[in-house]
Amino acid sequence: MSIKVGIIGAGGMLKYHMAGFRKAGADVVAIADATPGVASKAAASWIVPAAYDSVEEMFQRTPDLDAVSIIVPNKFHASLAIQCLEAGKHVFCEKPPALNAAEVETMIHAATTAGKRLMFNFNNRARPDSRAIMEYIRAGTVGHINSAQAKWIRRTGIPGFGGWFTSREFAGGGALIDLLHMIDLAMYFMGYPEPAHVLARTYDDFITDRGFKGPWGIPDREGGINDVEAAAHGFITFATGQALFIQTSWAEMVKREEASVVFQGTGAGGKVERLFRCDGLDETATDTCELYVQENGRSVNRSVVTPDCEDMGRIDSAANFIETLAGTAEPLNHPSEALKLMRVIDAIFASAASGAPVTP
Repeated sequence: MSIKVGIIGAGGMLKYHMAGFRKAGADVVAIADATPGVASKAAASWIVPAAYDSVEEMFQRTPDLDAVSIIVPNKFHASLAIQCLEAGKHVFCEKPPALNAAEVETMIHAATTAGKRLMFNFNNRARPDSRAIMEYIRAGTVGHINSAQAKWIRRTGIPGFGGWFTSREFAGGGALIDLLHMIDLAMYFMGYPEPAHVLARTYDDFITDRGFKGPWGIPDREGGINDVEAAAHGFITFATGQALFIQTSWAEMVKREEASVVFQGTGAGGKVERLFRCDGLDETATDTCELYVQENGRSVNRSVVTPDCEDMGRIDSAANFIETLAGTAEPLNHPSEALKLMRVIDAIFASAASGAPVTP
């Protein structure tokens, strides 16, 4: 019997969740969206049998759902996840996990109490190049990763003005929380160590300058709020002695958009990198996956060839959720990792506000 899934939210990520769930053999039976008519339109487009204007109606009229996918503004991640878990559903939630670490703790408690699976869409872990690097790490080729650099930077990548992306109340932050994928990926490669200290700065330059708007996101909203950071830079140390530099931006004077993790191990160094010709457009990107080793007294740089993946692992990440529920795959992420990640994000904001190092 296939796993029955309901999707909450019919935004831009719907197509990836839908494709991933169906790839893994799940049956998407309902879509719910609070904006009247949006769920019906999406359901008709994707040939989904039921559409609802509320989660409550979806649960009432489709009680046999096994799992729920959450694709809504960040402010509602925690409350909706808890509602779904308490209703006895497994949950796959878009990133970021929540607005802060405290909310993630409540989500984990709800999942534990309900005995249900809670996973997040850290989709860059599912990219073929990331999976290849993890194979080298698990095989011992890389050795112990001492340090890494996580970067997702844009020159003109603000996702609209005055909408929920630029509202701290609804998003929890700006570029840092939106583009946290590379921080997650770096910590994933490093074994998700316990954070010890964080020193960081954030910058709001250009956050109201429409010349720095990206080609994606949501329409501008006149009179809306723009109270989030456009860029964040920081340094994280871990209890293991490892260290991580981070650079994240929507709007910053850089050459081009780059999403990358570079690491230095005792056996090998390496890099996964996506360079964009046009900020925010995956179809303009080029991916690189490399290992750096010493062999026979020589420096050797290996180019690791992996399949192209324009969607940055989004489809396979959603598929992994279903495969995990079916028992045919190991989960690509765990709630404890989401909690550590959000503790780091919280500490970056706290350090930027205080001007001093912070212990997460």
